[in-house]
Amino acid sequence: MGNAAFYMVLRRMRGPLLMLIGSYALGILVLMAIPGEHPDGEPWRMNFIDALYFLTYVAPTIGFGEYPYEFNYAQRFGYMLAIYPPVIAWFYAIVTIVGLIQDPIFRRTVEAGRFRRRVRRLADPFWIVCGYGDTGSLLVRSLTERGWEATVLDVDRDRIAELETRDLRLFVPGWQADANVTENLRAAGLDHPQCAGVLAVTNDDHTNLQIAITVRLLHPEQRVICRAENRATADNMVSFGTDYVVDPFSSFADRLALAITKPEMHRVYEWLSGMPNTPLFEPPRPPSGRWLICGYGRFGKAVCRRLDKVNVPYTVIERTPEQTGAPEGTIYGKGTEAVTLREAGVEQAEAVLAGTDDDADNLSIVMTARDIKPDLYLAARENQMAHRPLFKAAQLQMPVEPSYLIATRMLSLITAPLLPEFLRIARGFDRSWHAAVARRIREVSGGRVPEIWTLEVSEHRSPAILELRHEGTEVAIGDILADPQQSGQGMNTVALLLVRPEAVVPLPDLQVPLEPGDRLLCCGTTEARAQLRWTLFHRNTLRYLTTGEQRPDGSIWRWLGERR
Repeated sequence: MGNAAFYMVLRRMRGPLLMLIGSYALGILVLMAIPGEHPDGEPWRMNFIDALYFLTYVAPTIGFGEYPYEFNYAQRFGYMLAIYPPVIAWFYAIVTIVGLIQDPIFRRTVEAGRFRRRVRRLADPFWIVCGYGDTGSLLVRSLTERGWEATVLDVDRDRIAELETRDLRLFVPGWQADANVTENLRAAGLDHPQCAGVLAVTNDDHTNLQIAITVRLLHPEQRVICRAENRATADNMVSFGTDYVVDPFSSFADRLALAITKPEMHRVYEWLSGMPNTPLFEPPRPPSGRWLICGYGRFGKAVCRRLDKVNVPYTVIERTPEQTGAPEGTIYGKGTEAVTLREAGVEQAEAVLAGTDDDADNLSIVMTARDIKPDLYLAARENQMAHRPLFKAAQLQMPVEPSYLIATRMLSLITAPLLPEFLRIARGFDRSWHAAVARRIREVSGGRVPEIWTLEVSEHRSPAILELRHEGTEVAIGDILADPQQSGQGMNTVALLLVRPEAVVPLPDLQVPLEPGDRLLCCGTTEARAQLRWTLFHRNTLRYLTTGEQRPDGSIWRWLGERR
């Protein structure tokens, strides 16, 4: 119980405690004032200790007894006067305690105190996740699977209760609180020395904006990654230095345009930004013919902007074209009716995108469109994860899952900050280069979406490299990626990008020697990542990989080896 809850108990119990003290004092005075008589006829009076002891055991239970001698009638009358007030006071105190326990404010105060204590005890780096909806729950599970600690804030009590029932790898403290409030962010660990950053993924852009402002003002050194579905909000966040803003609608529109114009690059993009260790999938290639866009809200507008840039024709179907500013030629309706789809030219179209904010409408659109033209390419926006089984049953060529898009994007930014730079550079290469990268990823991934991580040459992240350099031995990229258990073979990893102050090199040559301060973006299997970490921290292993030399390990063997 925190200090606030303790003081709240004192305030609420002040009346019952005063009543108890007063009733006991009155009873003690009455018992001490009335004289009694010994069995041998000598007069006696209770002293203070006897009277207190007597009331202590008879008052809470309305017990019966005459102590230390049998009472006379006057004492029995006084005993009745003394016992009833404490009984009433005890009843009053118990009722007050029960009411206090049931008081929502008191319970919330106790929960806040418990949450703060749990956050203070975190000893490893952790992320604050603001919002535990579909995106937040995906992020928390993914973070804990990778060994990251997390704390959660959400205004919905049911979501916090759901967090407590999840089978997560690590315990995640959660609190039902508004992340808009600065003190709540502090309670979640904003001032904690192990706080790695804040993920603002609530479904309210203004709340996410407020979180970004709070972090930038109070702890500008900490990373903050925000979700923003409104373009103006995203621009606002970027204007004051938010580390990264993830707009799921623009992100999907960008991927769609990439899939149409550069399918090989789109494959690389999807594999590197997907959820690690899920089956490696073959992204569908969308057609470049006419599209029907059902719904012209934020999602529909983002898609249309990107289709305009890659010169893909489309027709918009919108229920309120005047309010949304839909382009000329828009068909009035939702797209759930066959007559509307036919009016928009579904027989001549190659693809339909159901992009409204209602899952039932989106499913209705794709089912109706498929009935009219079975070979249509179908894509639909999935607004709630609870409806995922229905969208899977619909067998869409391209489901649009905003929560998944946001979660995977943020996860890659956390675990591999160099990934956006690699993807940006990769777009400048031709199709054969993209195909070669995709082939190499497939060879090392073992049929699963690869892990992505960043390796840094520094005393804390890779001490073995610096120790060998100190001995005069150069360590190349291929040395650290070699398999120590199979001589002459590499581990299941790909070096994607080398970043050093004077150069940024995609797919660097394995013979390039590493230098202090280098950062290397890699992808590969979980086992290869664990093996690489061992190599970077153990000098003898790295020396063997670099020179083929095996030296005695351990203090005694090293001592003996030096005296040979």
